[in-house]
Amino acid sequence: MRDSSRFPRPTPARPSRRSLFAVALAAAVPPVAAAAPAQAAAPATTSAVGGERLARDGVQVNGATDLPKGLTARSWLVADADTGEVLASYRAHRPLAPASTLKMLFADTVLRKFHRAERHTVTAADLADIPPGSSLVGIRPGITYTVEQLWQGVFLRSGNDAVHVLAHMNGGVAKTVAEMQARAADLQALDTHVVSPDGFDHPGQLSSAYDLTLFARHGLKDADFRAYCGTRTAAFPAGGKKTFQIQNTDRLLTGSWGLRTYDGLIGVKNGYTSDAGNTFTGAATRGGRTLLVTVMHPGSGGNGVYEETAALLDWGFAQGPSTRAVGALVAPLSEGGARAGAEAVRKAVRAAAGAPGMAVGRPSAWRLLEGAGGTVVLLAGGVWALRRRLRPATAGADSGGKDSGGRHRR
Repeated sequence: MRDSSRFPRPTPARPSRRSLFAVALAAAVPPVAAAAPAQAAAPATTSAVGGERLARDGVQVNGATDLPKGLTARSWLVADADTGEVLASYRAHRPLAPASTLKMLFADTVLRKFHRAERHTVTAADLADIPPGSSLVGIRPGITYTVEQLWQGVFLRSGNDAVHVLAHMNGGVAKTVAEMQARAADLQALDTHVVSPDGFDHPGQLSSAYDLTLFARHGLKDADFRAYCGTRTAAFPAGGKKTFQIQNTDRLLTGSWGLRTYDGLIGVKNGYTSDAGNTFTGAATRGGRTLLVTVMHPGSGGNGVYEETAALLDWGFAQGPSTRAVGALVAPLSEGGARAGAEAVRKAVRAAAGAPGMAVGRPSAWRLLEGAGGTVVLLAGGVWALRRRLRPATAGADSGGKDSGGRHRR
């Protein structure tokens, strides 16, 4: 990522609205005959969103020497959900396969579009593009489900079948992927590259501990998101008047597989794939303070991701609110968040415009156009805002979510 000081301050080139939209349109409509592999558009390097220290290798922490022993995760992060301060991290921006923790971004993108009481009768087409080997909640064609039940399938059982039904209700998988990528750009989650809405292993599907924590923090502001991720059990339709019980697979929430429930846990999402290993973002509240912890791919399997999360939560609560931050969770651009530097904005535009729109197999012409069309619609409104952020007055602004005095914004 280039230092913002390398950009000329007095009179930087100001791209016109027409040129910005043309670039976005060209990126959004790839050649139909030969779709580029997903990994070509994936983030190549770590970003410095939230502060320069978060882009460094090694453990980042101020003044504390009692971090949990034996942490094996490839990446982790501890943050205060209320202030946005990052208390400690390890390779926070390292791009890794996210597994089903990416469903937090899916929910943050789609959840508000349908009322929870709305009903949908599932068709075979809704389930046709689910990747083989996916986790499933047990949705069947011909059965009518409420939107609430579909989201319970997403959050409790991490059901890719529920994700794909909701994605088709949203206009298709390709459109949903494009909207998720644009949402990630707005949240300034620049390590994230979306290939499928369910988080299943696909070449180039990446996120980071920092980005997943952003998704959780923003998602938890929504009452439905918060309720779903904290639900332990639910009755799920089995056809006719029959139901079966589904249980949340978050072991710190339910106390299953030999683990005790974590005191104060309120969510959020776990995941596992062969590429990602175990991933988990958890949030807990104690004494009026809410902490977020993301742990990605610990060396130990089974309960390891939950044990390391619990240890980091314990550490964070023990530090108290006076702990000096090493970085910050930035605010979304659409909510007035300070942009993460000119180069980061350009990277966000490229990611939102050029994200592949397919989850499985080779894309058809119609699916590519569907995803491209959705992206162009999203970018049409966003180009004006991005153009404003590239004005000379802000060209020299420092990156990393800090104000001119070097303090982390909250």
